[in-house]
Amino acid sequence: MLEIPESTIIAAQLNETVRGKKITEVETEHTKHAFAWYHGDPSSYAEKMEGRRIGTSTGIGCMIEMELAQSGYSFVVGDGANIRYFAPGSKIPGKYQTRITLEDNSSLICTVQMYGSMFLIEPAKYDNLYYLVGKEKPQPGTEEFDYDYFTDLREDLSGKISIKEFLATKQRIPGLGNGVLQDILLEAGLHPKRKINTLREGEWKRTYEAVICILDQMKKAGGRDTEKNLFGQPGGYQTKLSKKTVGKPCPYCGNTIQKMNYMGGTVYYCPVCQE
Repeated sequence: MLEIPESTIIAAQLNETVRGKKITEVETEHTKHAFAWYHGDPSSYAEKMEGRRIGTSTGIGCMIEMELAQSGYSFVVGDGANIRYFAPGSKIPGKYQTRITLEDNSSLICTVQMYGSMFLIEPAKYDNLYYLVGKEKPQPGTEEFDYDYFTDLREDLSGKISIKEFLATKQRIPGLGNGVLQDILLEAGLHPKRKINTLREGEWKRTYEAVICILDQMKKAGGRDTEKNLFGQPGGYQTKLSKKTVGKPCPYCGNTIQKMNYMGGTVYYCPVCQE
């Protein structure tokens, strides 16, 4: 799933690989999928996109926005959709939802497994909450996302919500989802169910530092090893808590990493470091 590290990395790879190239053909709904979502009529994408050059791509939370130069349109890949680059002459998959063919016969292929969105939008007219919030709110690691901003996010919240709910829901921090949350909480020494009204000031500071530190490590390593980049390669960041490490020793204390279902998703934790 696209979260902050992956949207940042893939946007940078798009800029390095396809920026400035002309789109020669666009195909949508190649493989029908009940949960592949488009904005407007997908059959109109070709007319609006063909002949345009790819502009700058940007990671915005759990989305990647690829501008179409001098057109007023952007192609936005949302959480759940995968976008991959196929060099000229490469064998493309038989099943996919959207294909963008470029002037050198390379392709960008978008696929959906469980669910995902591929939106062609006019940014000035688009009112999707996830998109708008992702563009408006500061990202961790920027000057605006300082400790005061982080603590202000808890204002007017019930102290009974958990630290997982605080960090990974309601788009408080766009692009920080259940995936990257795991290592952040391990670094902070907090159990996912810990109520925010029980956190001391030092624990809030440690959580803020963990958000900044872990996301920075993930981005510098090219994303998480549980996710793939534009070229279909896994990221270089070795997750400490994920489906890859459950049942293995905690890297900090050696106790067995466990998992449980909580708030509609799977969480991983160390029963000692995150008591």
